[in-house]
Amino acid sequence: MSEAATHEATRTYDVIVIGAGPVGENVADRTSAAGLSTVIIERELLGGECSFWACEPSKALLRPVIARADARRVPGLRQAVGPLDVPAVLAHRDDLANHWHDEDQVGWLNSVDVDLIRGHGRLDGPRQVTVHTPDGGTVRLTARHAVAVCTGTSAALPDTPGLDLARPWTSREATSAGEVPGRLVIVGGGVVAVEMAAAWQALGSQVTMLVRGELLSKMEPFAGELVADGLREAGVDIRFGATVATVHREGREARMTLADGTQLAADEILYATGRDPRTGDVGLDTVGLTPGDWLTVDDTGQVTAVADGWLYAAGDVNHRALLTHQGKYQARMIGAAIGARANGEPVDDTRWGAHVSTADHTAVPQVVFTDPEVASVGLTTRDAADSGRRIEVVDYDIARVAGAHQFAEGYRGQARLLIDLDRGIVAGATFVGPGVGELLYSATVAVTGEVPLERLWHAVPAFPTISEVWLRLLETYRDRHQPRRKPATHSSPKE
Repeated sequence: MSEAATHEATRTYDVIVIGAGPVGENVADRTSAAGLSTVIIERELLGGECSFWACEPSKALLRPVIARADARRVPGLRQAVGPLDVPAVLAHRDDLANHWHDEDQVGWLNSVDVDLIRGHGRLDGPRQVTVHTPDGGTVRLTARHAVAVCTGTSAALPDTPGLDLARPWTSREATSAGEVPGRLVIVGGGVVAVEMAAAWQALGSQVTMLVRGELLSKMEPFAGELVADGLREAGVDIRFGATVATVHREGREARMTLADGTQLAADEILYATGRDPRTGDVGLDTVGLTPGDWLTVDDTGQVTAVADGWLYAAGDVNHRALLTHQGKYQARMIGAAIGARANGEPVDDTRWGAHVSTADHTAVPQVVFTDPEVASVGLTTRDAADSGRRIEVVDYDIARVAGAHQFAEGYRGQARLLIDLDRGIVAGATFVGPGVGELLYSATVAVTGEVPLERLWHAVPAFPTISEVWLRLLETYRDRHQPRRKPATHSSPKE
């Protein structure tokens, strides 16, 4: 990796990557590994949203919250559990975010032979990118083979009167704040909303959530219901059916008026109401696209609306699965596809092929790090109904598993499998309860591998672990279709 490219007015590479978050880094890693000269452009910090304002800092805030909640359910330990050491939690968060410096990421680029240009990169016609550097310079780049847009998303804010002057938090402020607000209002009911409600309530805020619809509405309904129970037990005030009409700030205090006339005051307001693609100023208009739009791609990552197949988009910006791990998966496939095409090798674009991100459609895993946790992969019952597939729902109370009793006293949780009746495979799985995040990879393998139920019977869960819920789910399904036979009646032999 070299930053010397900024001293040259023009330069040509095989591949240009715009955006150096985890997705862009993975594209660059794979194209460089394929022998292609690669440059990556970043206007903020290498490592992007995930490293500095999302995944890493948010989980650093949540880990002590969840660990304390788990400890309080263990006999012999709960008496020793006290309040969180808030300064220590925030300091640990700062350490995991590397104090918002990216030297480690630069060191990684050094190891994979990828050039770096710091600045704002914009498309400037087919295969052309112009970079405006922090020192006021301009670098013009040409790509021989591909340009990959990996610019991610930013928080979407509604057009609420007064909001622009009220200085609301977005996910960035919520994960990087240095002080605990006394009163925090969270607008929204998705993953960011519930995770930040759990974190800041435990750290000392009085959190009020304003939720227009359901919590975690894209997941199984019982997931949102159990998370709502957990948040309420922690002290969060959840108000469903709430819509904000106006917002304004008086000094340090933010005031909100709801559609029903209710007045609320808070020290901070977090808007967690969705994401917008960061494509408003990346030069889409120079290649016939609309600035601010999502970039629609095929399964190899090529932007379908651009001729000649040179433009790619990976990660959140293509709107397929707004999750870091899924974007990195796309990036690995896209980088490999770019390499194959550039080197004249065949592209395997068959389902589950080496150059396609098939899992985006059928096997997207996600964990919500609340108390209780939520873990899901594949279809939900709503997805199944929309798809028209013949699905059978199998539920099981995780608290009935021996491993749950070992994990926590008073364990509460639920598991659900969706069985594809025509193919005899698992099409989706959802688990809710303490510690269920560690169940997710086995579910992801089952869904991705399309493992027949007959074979899953031979995957023996260790006793006593929560993973034994897999056996109980399979038994529940079996017993529906193969009812137990009554014992035969045998008459005593005659003397």
